[in-house]
Amino acid sequence: MTENRSAKYKFGDKNDKEARRKGRQEEGIKLRKNAREEQMLKRRNICMDDVTTSPLKEINVQTRPHDHLLSIEEIVKGLQSTDDNTLYEATQGARKMLSRERNPPIDDIINAGILPTLVTFLQRDDNRKLQFEAAWALTNIASGASHQTAAVVSHGAVPSFVRLLHCTVPEVVEQAVWALGNIAGDGAPFRDQVLAAGVIEPLVKIIDNTQASVPFLQNISWTMSNLCRNKNPPTALEYIRQMLPTLLQLLGMSDKQIKADACWAMSYITDGPNERIQLIIDSGVTISLIEMLSSIPDVLLLTPVLRTLGNIVTGTDQQTAAMLDQGLLSPFQTLLRHHKPNIVKEASWTLSNITAGTKDQIEQIISGGLLEELIRVLENGDFKGKKEATWAVTNLTSGGSALQVFKLVELGGLKPLCAMLQCADGKIVQVVLDGLTNMLNMADASGKTSEMTTCIEEADAIDMLEKLQEHENEEIYKAALNIIETWFSEEEDPQPASGDTYSFQAPKEQVPAFSF
Repeated sequence: MTENRSAKYKFGDKNDKEARRKGRQEEGIKLRKNAREEQMLKRRNICMDDVTTSPLKEINVQTRPHDHLLSIEEIVKGLQSTDDNTLYEATQGARKMLSRERNPPIDDIINAGILPTLVTFLQRDDNRKLQFEAAWALTNIASGASHQTAAVVSHGAVPSFVRLLHCTVPEVVEQAVWALGNIAGDGAPFRDQVLAAGVIEPLVKIIDNTQASVPFLQNISWTMSNLCRNKNPPTALEYIRQMLPTLLQLLGMSDKQIKADACWAMSYITDGPNERIQLIIDSGVTISLIEMLSSIPDVLLLTPVLRTLGNIVTGTDQQTAAMLDQGLLSPFQTLLRHHKPNIVKEASWTLSNITAGTKDQIEQIISGGLLEELIRVLENGDFKGKKEATWAVTNLTSGGSALQVFKLVELGGLKPLCAMLQCADGKIVQVVLDGLTNMLNMADASGKTSEMTTCIEEADAIDMLEKLQEHENEEIYKAALNIIETWFSEEEDPQPASGDTYSFQAPKEQVPAFSF
């Protein structure tokens, strides 16, 4: 067992609780990475019909169902013209090509060398149709892989798109918002370029000063979420403070997609230092988020709300206590029985952050009937849910009192926990071994070693532990060997209490009797 892992599961003080929460934050990174598809990094503006015209096309211009689609060679030639109509047709041809639903030839367009021309067209305030088509084409190029987004940025598109946010034509502004969202979504470096170009102020003004359409507001909400996204480095706190009032405004709107992206933004903000978590708590929004857990059946919204609150309880004991005082645990009976396994996983992960806290916080989970629900997830959940429930239970064994640890055994949590020793995920096997070690140490300290070892034997764990002594992971086989040699060696002959009933009693604590 490494020094860090040992520290994470020692009994006791504040530093140990911080270590347990830190461990869950690190595991949470993997959870979040695995769920990135839940909110798209980039979006492409596709045409279901290749001959669809832009919203700015004059009403009296007729499109024919068999209009000729330009080749790349024809597009390149057209963009060399001095005639605005020819430039428009060539730019629209590029946009249509890039708007194909499947396999748009983004690299071919880039290699044709037309990006500088398209970026130049963003300055054509005298020709809004041309400007719009160029913006749309560049948006779809920026929706591609990182090297494709980089090609757009390298030709100076970011300041041009930010300038277009002040345009008086809503369709042009919306396309600029979309493009900037794609660029910001690529990663922290481009996100920071977009922020440094002054994107926040015009976005806020659009929401404050216009009656924007719902799709337009959806784009703004999504773009602002990308401006909060990515951690290396995280978005500068000064920008977060500028955006937060607008995010709260978006969260209060009725459209669920707008609300969802605003919630995702808050999940990114809280996925970081405690100072950022406190910013969200101080905003007063957490009461509304907790209410949403009870009232929203839609997974589209439920996932980012749960993620945000789960991130908050990775913070300090005081920040976690604030959430519990606001009634965070009330909806969790329902969430842990949700029909979507992902929600069960997220809910279990959230509780694992709380069981990494104080004994009082652990007690609130127990008294709320949630320990039984976590055990049920351990027994019957899908594998991802079981993993998070394993963390929740093991954190309890690390920071809980003897009474709380023995309550876990009384409720039947030992057998499904031991069953996780057979899973293929080495990290989870280590977590279970840590949990068993914690429980045995607690039993030693309470004078109940023989009762605990008998319970572990009855959970069919001994064969599993013996098999783990042949595990390829050195930490796993050493931990399994340590448990066997310390508590189950032949030299020991533990004498159980009379009959099959064990009464685990921590010093100076009243512990109920229970049977196995």
